Amino acid sequence: MNFTDRLKQLPSASHLTALHLLGPDGQVLATIENKPGQTGSLVVYAALAALYGGRITPAAATLGLEWYAEHVADARTFPGKHPNIDRLLAWAQGSESFGVRTVLA
Repeated sequence: MNFTDRLKQLPSASHLTALHLLGPDGQVLATIENKPGQTGSLVVYAALAALYGGRITPAAATLGLEWYAEHVADARTFPGKHPNIDRLLAWAQGSESFGVRTVLA
């Protein structure tokens, strides 16, 4: 299933302005906003957090890569072009989990 079709199956994130990805100490590592170019990532990360108890675990990151579908190959070919996918690639290989804090609209 391609990324566009997958997004249609995931819960809407229209109720969110953004979400913050948190390090082990609660520090904000990254923010994904509900704006053009980031909305798909917001939907993916919000759905992963909902499935994994508010955290992005290595298993969640692996599932997220499956959801990003065809974009993962592009991210691997051009590191830095897709930072939200790059993050999941790294996290899927690790053992840490990262918190997610949503910002309601």
